[in-house]
Amino acid sequence: MKAHDGMYIGGQWRPAAGPDAIAVVNPADEQVIAHVPAGTEEDVDAAVRAARAAFPAWAATPPAERAARIGALRDVLAARQDEIAETVTAELGAPPALAQTVHAGLPVLVAGSYAELAASYSFEEKIGNSTVLLEPVGVVGAITPWNYPLHQIVAKVAPALAAGCTVVLKPAEDTPLTAQLFAEAVDEAGLPAGVFNLLTGLGPVAGQALAAHEGVDLVSFTGSTAVGRQIGATAGAAVKRVALELGGKSANVILPSADLAKAVSVGIANVMSNSGQTCSAWTRMLVHKDQYEEAVALAAAAVAKYVPGERVGPLVNAKQQQRVRGYIEKGVAEGARLVAGGPDAPRETGYYVSPTVFADVTPEMTIAQEEIFGPVVGMLKYEDEDDAVRIANGTVYGLAGAVWAGDDAEAVAFARRMDTGQVDINGGRFNPLAPFGGYKQSGVGRELGPHGLSEYLQTKSLQF
Repeated sequence: MKAHDGMYIGGQWRPAAGPDAIAVVNPADEQVIAHVPAGTEEDVDAAVRAARAAFPAWAATPPAERAARIGALRDVLAARQDEIAETVTAELGAPPALAQTVHAGLPVLVAGSYAELAASYSFEEKIGNSTVLLEPVGVVGAITPWNYPLHQIVAKVAPALAAGCTVVLKPAEDTPLTAQLFAEAVDEAGLPAGVFNLLTGLGPVAGQALAAHEGVDLVSFTGSTAVGRQIGATAGAAVKRVALELGGKSANVILPSADLAKAVSVGIANVMSNSGQTCSAWTRMLVHKDQYEEAVALAAAAVAKYVPGERVGPLVNAKQQQRVRGYIEKGVAEGARLVAGGPDAPRETGYYVSPTVFADVTPEMTIAQEEIFGPVVGMLKYEDEDDAVRIANGTVYGLAGAVWAGDDAEAVAFARRMDTGQVDINGGRFNPLAPFGGYKQSGVGRELGPHGLSEYLQTKSLQF
């Protein structure tokens, strides 16, 4: 697998400041496929300085021209979609079909949405005798995760560029090759030097240095709540803005009037997608007591179709595999009923975990409270709607969720009572323009669409 041995800074690939490298491992066969440089504080400083130098001219660039540049980037990503999908499969282990449609296809859609938004967005408005200007925040430090490597990059970089900000990206160390492809696409699209900069490295070194750098005006981070707290504290010490998209423990609430078979099937598919490595996955399935055993049988039948190595890929690394297997063991130890799967590895090679369904899960169990980030579903029983609301809202998270009912109005009435940032009604389609982000410890701020663009703007009012 081709990899650059330097950093993309100031419009060119430069040698890294230090000699250390990070091995990139294919999680499906555990083989090293490439090495990338491990960035240092010196690399971070060089990237931030390049972004700082490029900011005034980019901020002054007319929105229509910024839109054209983002459109050109979208076109390059679309043209290289097959290569991107192959790279995601190699370093993340995503099955080829998922890699092509979601990992490579969705970022093209999102980039295109910001090309359109940059051209149509109103960056000023009149309020009484004031003109209110929406101006770019400045230099953005973007720190992205491994689970959706290109989507998370585009969801941060595209709106930042549309707003007139410049960017320094530090991608996850498990999936840096996709980020390097993105940097190549930026270069091919002809964005001005320094507007986008890429450095690879470890979170505690390069990520921490980027979050703390005095030349960074906003830190946008997607990852665990624990790391989000650290970044928030670092940024807060400098009174620096943050956008944090963190963990989730989303509830899939099936009301008695719903099509039970469909709700269970779609719910299982939602968690199994991307091997359960999705922060918004509906990992808690809530079913009325009178339909509970029927739902358990449906879930067992549905999950049997997800064969590791075919429809379900591996987890990203050995540490994540052991972490998820540990949660499954914890579920058994705390008294949950194992309906499908279990802690044993389903294949001798690769970081696979068996698709697992637990029944008889109670709200206080560890597997009902903590984010597992693997192909594991916990099924909980509720007495009535008030009980379902209590269980659905009974975690520290509030990122996403789903409600199923006989009609949309009934589902919406329940969704209004959920403390969460996004709810799918009766299998609602993904909307790349809808704001995505969480309540409570699921984060601060929103991504995607106009709400995502506004995260990278600051407000100035002129009185006449």
